[in-house]
Formats: sequence, structure tokens, C-alpha cells
Amino acid sequence: MKIVSNKTNLQILFEDNHIIVVNKRVGDIVQGDKTGDKPLSDVVKEYLKDKYNKPGEVFLGVVHRLDRPTTGIVVFARTSKALTRLNDLFKNRETQKTYWAVVKNQPAKTQDKLIHYLKRNEKNNTSKAHEKEVPDSKMASLDYKVIASLQSYCALEIDLHTGRHHQIRAQLAAIGSPIKGDLKYGADRSNPDGGIHLHARKLHFVHPVSKENLTLIAPVPDETVWRAVDRETPNTH
Repeated sequence: MKIVSNKTNLQILFEDNHIIVVNKRVGDIVQGDKTGDKPLSDVVKEYLKDKYNKPGEVFLGVVHRLDRPTTGIVVFARTSKALTRLNDLFKNRETQKTYWAVVKNQPAKTQDKLIHYLKRNEKNNTSKAHEKEVPDSKMASLDYKVIASLQSYCALEIDLHTGRHHQIRAQLAAIGSPIKGDLKYGADRSNPDGGIHLHARKLHFVHPVSKENLTLIAPVPDETVWRAVDRETPNTH
């Protein structure tokens, strides 16, 4: 069953006066879109308003996004100063992002660096990974390694070097290892909750105000396959 975040069940990974970091669920949409569904940003505002008895409008800046069917770490800024600095950190790739993905077909190599050229199709909201540069494509780079072999699937840990549209989904599909549940990129069936098995697991960055090093880890969803991955990877917590 799909659980959507609300102000009483938010999974908060870190919170101070300047930033708040949330573990996004499958059903959550980070920012408002044409669906009209309540975005996670509004839910976090409601949580902050209640917790701190804030009168009037609560400031919250959206720093980055995750695709709706994915789960994991999302950072929001609570002050304009933090927002400006976080925007720069993400834009200049001064963050380290690690994802976990569950795929149907184990890649030929247990670890590798993937470089593709992604071309976005606005009409169907997908990106296609090409081996060589094509017009209007953008270079995409990631490292992966196999971290767990399950009965029907395998789990990969992915370090992202670029932040392209649907990058992990498109690159893994290009090597014949589409993500579990990702019909858009070649999975054979959908997941019951409509999500895909892609989780923003870990994020390392320097706090925009205090300058301390932060390494945040998002627990995986409470779901059968993810629980199996968690059991197989005891040293990654």
C-alpha cells in the first residue's frame, strides 16, 4: 500500500534553523505540478508551522528534486541564506550523492563506470542513453557496484557524478539492467505501490551555514525486497 507523507508521519533525517532533510516516500511529489497533488514542500511547511507555532507564511526553499516514483533524501532550505548556498553546492556538484537501485538483470561487471550521452524527450518525459554524443545530448556519468544478490534481483550502489534527467534509470536500462518497477525504462511489470526501486540512500555535503560536514543516510522503504537488500548489506549503515 502506498503511504503518502503528511505533517504527522514525515520521516525527518536532519533539522536545524537553516535546513530540513526528509526521507521521501514513493507517493510524494517534491514540488507542485499539473496533477494538483499536495507537494512535499507544502507538507514540510505545515509541519514547521505546527511545530514552531509560526504565524503567517513559512519560508521553505526547494533545493533539488527526486522523481515521484523514487524514494530517499530530499533537502529543503529554511532560510534564504541557506537556499542560496545550497543551490550553489548542488549546481557546482559539491555534494556526494549515493543511490541504491534494485535491478532485474545483474550487469556483466560487478562494478563499473558508465558514461553515456542522454537526450531528453519532452513529449513522453524520458531520456535515452546513447553511447556517443548526439545532437542536444548531455554527458552523464556514474559509478556502480553490486552490493547484494537476491533470488530474482540484484542491488546496486550508485555514485552519481552528473545530475541529468532520469539519469540512473536511463543508464541502467541502456546496459540491460532496468530498475525494478520502472515500466518507462523496460521493467517487465510495475510495483504494487506505483514506485520504482530507486532510493536516494546517502548524501554528503557541507552545511551551508555552520560549515560542518554532514553525511545523511535514508533508511530504505519498509517493503519486502528493500528489507532483503538491507539484510544483505549490514556494513553500509
